[in-house]
Amino acid sequence: MSARQLTVRFHGALNDFVAPERRGQAFTHVLQGSPSVKDLIESLGPPHPEVDVVLVDGEPVGFGQRAEADTRVDVYPALDPTAPAVAPEARVGPPRPEMPRFILDVGLGRLSGFLRMLGFDTLWRNDAADDQLARVSHDEARVLLTRDLGVLKRSEVVHGYFPRSSEPADQLVEVVRRYGLTSRMRPFSRCLACNGPLSTATPEEVQGRVPEGVAQRHRNFQQCPSCKRVFWPGTHHERMQNLVDTLRKLEAANP
Repeated sequence: MSARQLTVRFHGALNDFVAPERRGQAFTHVLQGSPSVKDLIESLGPPHPEVDVVLVDGEPVGFGQRAEADTRVDVYPALDPTAPAVAPEARVGPPRPEMPRFILDVGLGRLSGFLRMLGFDTLWRNDAADDQLARVSHDEARVLLTRDLGVLKRSEVVHGYFPRSSEPADQLVEVVRRYGLTSRMRPFSRCLACNGPLSTATPEEVQGRVPEGVAQRHRNFQQCPSCKRVFWPGTHHERMQNLVDTLRKLEAANP
């Protein structure tokens, strides 16, 4: 009995997850059983949250479609300019959240701080288990950011992204571009430590909670009602403001 085969091609950024010899080109794949399109795609590398459009012989299909021999499957990521125009209901990828909220895995602690600095609701713990990350992402409609493909491929994850870079500042640029965050940034409005919204505070309110020299040099403070930390526009604030300015310049250069 001859092998049951189909042709597959991954487009755009999905090639980051594909074996080098298969990137940017159609290839033949031998079917094992009768997998769903979702299972077929993930068996070949890309996680389903990064997929936006799937075509079988040129027609859009859902993740539940069964893969069949002697067909061609084309898979496109979100925001791919080469993707065909299809109706919103024909896409397998969810709409981009209007105001994304995030949950990050244990290895992305610095990225979580950057996102909080920009004002985004971002959950992160250094001991969060994989099943907890996936469950909270689903239950609270949060974007799961992780460099663990196993977590991203969990069926309950709807919104998710795999930062390509291992450098936190570069990861931030990726996420800002992927989710169109620049116009939604509210810098210095959220606690970097616990994620709580910050409120303004007077020098009198923070007396005894900041170094004496800081109290003498500054008049503008913010405090976190949750963890009681106090923030002021010091050197660290200047570095973060420079990062915010850089992100805005990047958007202007790449609209």
